[in-house]
Amino acid sequence: MNKDMNMIGAAEWRDIKYEETFEQELRGLERRRQYDPTLTIEDLKQMLQHLYNLDGMDWIGRGELQDTIMYATIAAYEHFIAEWEAELKKNNKF
Repeated sequence: MNKDMNMIGAAEWRDIKYEETFEQELRGLERRRQYDPTLTIEDLKQMLQHLYNLDGMDWIGRGELQDTIMYATIAAYEHFIAEWEAELKKNNKF
C-alpha cells in the first residue's frame, strides 16, 4: 500500500488494497493471455471456480486483508472473462 497506514481509515485501506490487487491480477491475466497461446476462457473459468471454492473454505477465517485480496482476485477473473467473451462476441467468434 502506498499511503501511510496511520493516515488512512479502516475502510480506505481495504479499498486501496482491493484496487491494487484487482489491477495487479488484471495485468497478470493480460500478460498470460498475450504470451500463452494455449490459454482459453474455459481454463480461466476453471481457475475462477477454484477461487470460489477457496473462498468458501474460509471456516477458520482469513482476516480482513486476505478476504480483501480474495474478493479482488475473484472480481478480476470475472471481469477479465467477461471482457474476453465480449471481445469474441463482437468479433463473431463466440
